[in-house]
Amino acid sequence: MAKDNRTDLIAQYREGAAVLAAAVAGLSDEELDNRPADGGWSAREVVHHTADSEMTSAVRLRRLVAEDSPAIAGYDADVYAAALHYRTRPIQPSLEAIRYARGTTADILDALSDDAWERAGTHSEMGPYSIDTWLEIYARHCHDHAEQAKRAVAERQPA
Repeated sequence: MAKDNRTDLIAQYREGAAVLAAAVAGLSDEELDNRPADGGWSAREVVHHTADSEMTSAVRLRRLVAEDSPAIAGYDADVYAAALHYRTRPIQPSLEAIRYARGTTADILDALSDDAWERAGTHSEMGPYSIDTWLEIYARHCHDHAEQAKRAVAERQPA
């Protein structure tokens, strides 16, 4: 990946928390709990998933930077959703978790040396997993989920 592209991806990564927060700002509980026609997650569930994923991704990056060839474990997002009460919890703490996970992680990305960018591990589901791969995935993660949350609200299928 070109260093210029990294700069753009880091900028996109930095803005992600605000993009998701804006997508759900001012929504009522009823709107947050609308389910899309395809049976997917409500906006509330999307926010909680994003928070868990962002906290997990923050640890993944730290492991890639600090450990030699770490094994990066995947997880079942649907199991998390059921076990961690995504349907009933308030979203504000999760939005804050996303904001702080991204803020601290972006600071680490900004500080990486060229040599550090070469570090990698192995993901249990994806195989070889570099810091660049991580960034390509997570730069757009909040943006993608913001769109998912907007669709869930727009489709107006009550839970």
